[in-house]
Amino acid sequence: MVLVTVDTQEVAQEIATALVTEQLAACVNLFPIHSVYRWEGEVQQSAEWQLVIKTNLGQFGAIEQALQTLHPYDVPEILALPIQAGSKAYLDWIADSVEQGTGHETP
Repeated sequence: MVLVTVDTQEVAQEIATALVTEQLAACVNLFPIHSVYRWEGEVQQSAEWQLVIKTNLGQFGAIEQALQTLHPYDVPEILALPIQAGSKAYLDWIADSVEQGTGHETP
């Protein structure tokens, strides 16, 4: 799984759609959140959207590259978390959904 935060629901939906369309992710969940963080020496607070990207670790480089293009922040959160366990059927579905590993649909 990869975690990413963005500033608006529209940007979150745009990124989620692009990642699933390009077969970099099987599924992306979007959640409204409130973040407290330090930026440029000051404590900041803002409403954001959390993306939980279901993928395999082999796609991380391509996802990171896509996010560098699609993401509006100077320093976007892009964190990969390993999936330690899950139902076989669901994990197989993730693997099948991103199987190409190229980030592009095959004709």
